Amino acid sequence: MTTISNKCKIYLDRNENQYGPSPACFKTLQNLDSDILNIYSRDYSRGVKSILSERLAKDFGTTEDRILLSYGSEDLLKQAVQCYINKGDKILIPSCSWWYYKKIADEAEGLNIQYPILEGDHTFYYDIERMIEIYDREKPKLVLISSPNNPTGNRLETDQLKYVLGKMSDTLVILDEAYLSFDATYESDPVELVNRHKNLIIIRTFSKYYALAGIRTGFAFLGDNHEKFKLLNARYLGFNRLSEQIAIAALDSTEYYSSISRKMADDMEMLYNEFNKLPGFHAYKSYANFLLVKIPLDIKSSLNKYLTERNMIVKFMNEDGLNSHIRITIGTHPQNSLLLKLVQAFMHEEFKHELVLGV
Repeated sequence: MTTISNKCKIYLDRNENQYGPSPACFKTLQNLDSDILNIYSRDYSRGVKSILSERLAKDFGTTEDRILLSYGSEDLLKQAVQCYINKGDKILIPSCSWWYYKKIADEAEGLNIQYPILEGDHTFYYDIERMIEIYDREKPKLVLISSPNNPTGNRLETDQLKYVLGKMSDTLVILDEAYLSFDATYESDPVELVNRHKNLIIIRTFSKYYALAGIRTGFAFLGDNHEKFKLLNARYLGFNRLSEQIAIAALDSTEYYSSISRKMADDMEMLYNEFNKLPGFHAYKSYANFLLVKIPLDIKSSLNKYLTERNMIVKFMNEDGLNSHIRITIGTHPQNSLLLKLVQAFMHEEFKHELVLGV
């Protein structure tokens, strides 16, 4: 039986980047200016929100006023919903998606209406025509789109996204792209999209790809029709100055993040192939830093217990349509290899299947 120390749990359940931030981020902490903690930012007096929003605007080729910052993408989502939604307003949200979408809609007393994400042979996918049909019928005040979607890992391709946004030009659309950067081959121009679609808000974060969940920094690209949202988001004394500098250090560390992203992609492929060899298991292709795996429902409880006792924590889903699934955050190679060995060992012990336990 493979075990690990009781002193060290491995958490592969919240989609955190287990490789950690770049060395430049830690160097920023080591070289901390003496006044960064006790002096407010003066950036607002220069007509900008922060040095980070300036940097993002420069990197993406837009004006600084089109970038918003906040306390992670979670906070941006909450702000946007509470800015625009009144009691009884309809909100379209994807099925099989992040539970938080439903929660923030409920907090604003909006009416949740789901549109389908369906299970395919190798991946989940948006039922685009059904999505548009529901949109046309319900005429929602707001539409939430997650691409890649958590926990299913699927995304809208560029042509699909443009098609959907073209059909939804009359309403507010929030595009949650928290996991987008993990696939370097995906072509996306957020500035072009928000310039074309004035009601669009695109939300991203430093939590996932940049491994900076602890500094709680997210940002958004805005279309023209969001002056009210800008006013709600305004912070006249500035943002967290330390978090801004750490985020900029991450932006300067392109090669580091590209390298660990490639390692994660290789391990994603390894886990996808190996889990699909196990009896009753079905892994789905993912464009994020996690893998959704369908398992036999009758082993769900015992597998959870087995992994937890060995300090390996993954997400056992318990939602409509996803109650026999686990979502696995892609960790470091040793973590991923150990997880695979533990699952294989469990299957061998429970069912005496002839499995090769090596990775």
